[in-house]
Amino acid sequence: MSALALGLVAALCWGFHDICVRFLSQKTSISACIFIVILTGLVFHTLATFGTGTFQTLPAQAVYLSIGAGACFVIATFGLYHAFERGPVRLVAPLIAGYPILSVGWFALQGNAVSALQWLAVFAIVSGVSCVAALSDTSDEETPAIGPTVIYALIAAAGFAGTFAFGQSAAFISHEMPSTLVTRVTALLLVVGLLIVFKLPFWPGRNALPWLVAMGIADGIALMCVLSAGALENAKYAAVSSSLFGMLTVVLAWMFLKERMTPAQWAGCAVAFTGVGFLAL
Repeated sequence: MSALALGLVAALCWGFHDICVRFLSQKTSISACIFIVILTGLVFHTLATFGTGTFQTLPAQAVYLSIGAGACFVIATFGLYHAFERGPVRLVAPLIAGYPILSVGWFALQGNAVSALQWLAVFAIVSGVSCVAALSDTSDEETPAIGPTVIYALIAAAGFAGTFAFGQSAAFISHEMPSTLVTRVTALLLVVGLLIVFKLPFWPGRNALPWLVAMGIADGIALMCVLSAGALENAKYAAVSSSLFGMLTVVLAWMFLKERMTPAQWAGCAVAFTGVGFLAL
């Protein structure tokens, strides 16, 4: 499977994850949601690693890179949740959706060639996703000061870009399954530490648990897809196409929750998928 296809699978999984958050965030503690999702992702990946017989000793450099990916993933997760908690979506979504620009920029800084048309395709994808996600926000409620919200959103974008850069580098020099397992263990340890230090709740409640487990499995598949692309050609495309999750969340809400999609949002979808189609050529 190509890096672009792996990114699309990740986007679909994260889209499912986000649409579930719409239900749960109003009734369940954010910290408990994050804990259960990351714990489930670790259990899922552990079973997948040992079940496929792909566990192996990693070189020290791959371990360090995987630990860095885990730390960045926790930063990105908390930044995303807090940014969307403050809102509005029309401000937060475009900023977070811009992380592929950072991913491709880092790829270019490493001396790799990125053509002008490839940059144009990346900007088309980011613009289309941002348009669809931002136009989904029809709330007129007052929101907190935008300064901290922008900071949280930019932290999330940088965190995702860092996760994919470190994780794909680890997969390139070792094997994606054990390196992603180290990333998952690191993420869980950091989350547990943060929840203990700040005395935040771990338990989400019995009703939310099945949904959070499903979200954790989806998150586990998504992160595994993007990081495993590190061993493939054009690994950066996995990070780029995975950013479609913000758009797919809105489309899934249209399909299953009967939420309205405006002509401008459909145009944003067309622009984004045009960019994906160009990268697939």
